[in-house]
Amino acid sequence: MKKEAIKKEGVVTEALPNTTFKVVMVEDQSDVLAHLSGKMRMYHVRVMPGDRVLIEFSEYDQTKGRIVQRFNK
Repeated sequence: MKKEAIKKEGVVTEALPNTTFKVVMVEDQSDVLAHLSGKMRMYHVRVMPGDRVLIEFSEYDQTKGRIVQRFNK
């Protein structure tokens, strides 16, 4: 049985190579590395520093995640 991913909100602080981003979480101000999900790459969704994003985490590693949604500023 597959468990649901943990979803949290953050703000992109830095764009890194290969569609990877440094994100500061809204809740606890921790730094996280996140990459774009496949759907966001497929539809060419642009993510820039300063954007608010929704990140999915595995229950095992809370330091790396996948950006699944970008919110309007």
